[in-house]
Amino acid sequence: MTRTPRTRPLLAAAGLVIFALAGCAQATPAASTPTSSAAALDGDITVFAAASLKATFTELAASFEAENPGTTVALNFAGSSDLVTQIVEGAPADVFASADTKNMTKLTDAGLADGEPVDFATNVLEIAVPPGNPAGITDFASLAGPDVKLVVCAPEVPCGSATVAVETAAGITLSPVSEESSVTDVLGKVTSDEADAGLVYVTDVTAAGDAVEGIEFDESAEAVNTYPIVALKDSASAAVAQAFVDYIASSAGEDVLQAAGFGAP
Repeated sequence: MTRTPRTRPLLAAAGLVIFALAGCAQATPAASTPTSSAAALDGDITVFAAASLKATFTELAASFEAENPGTTVALNFAGSSDLVTQIVEGAPADVFASADTKNMTKLTDAGLADGEPVDFATNVLEIAVPPGNPAGITDFASLAGPDVKLVVCAPEVPCGSATVAVETAAGITLSPVSEESSVTDVLGKVTSDEADAGLVYVTDVTAAGDAVEGIEFDESAEAVNTYPIVALKDSASAAVAQAFVDYIASSAGEDVLQAAGFGAP
């Protein structure tokens, strides 16, 4: 066939369109390839945690940061009742871990939790005495002796609430010389020889090593504290906060907590 002069430009234009479409078809897959950085965590969080969690959460925060290099975890430890009061009054926290459900309920009732709290551990009381047990404490009943200098937690904090529960169950009234605002303060009175005995958690006795001796007692089973954790609303690093909560509740968190003496939730 003989092409007319007008036919050549039309064929050339069609060829350019086909070439352009082919080029687009080759470029599309490269533009939609996902990148690994899309799932990486990045941000700083502050965790308010019960004083009895100091050793375990310090270890777990370090391992969390190592697994997520773009994150930083700041820790603030104190009695659970003090911590929840600070948060309700506006303290900048991203995660709250309580030593009991009572103080966690204060937080959820205030509408500050992002989702439902997760139970991640349990704990029970134990008697801590100075090395050598100079006052000769043998069981829970002997804490009520008239010459025993006993230190306990105040009833407002979880370890104090557990102490009251044990007293009620055992039918024994204690007369402590001091009531402290956190379990670490009770332990400090014992290790500094300011007390003959203190009621703390079994995990605190384990963490203290040779600084104290621990005396278990059957009545402790009457007051088992459950530890819940939750991310907080309005966190500037919500994804990191929730990831830390998930990490504490994971098998990695469980291994560290149970090695320290905590029970399963």
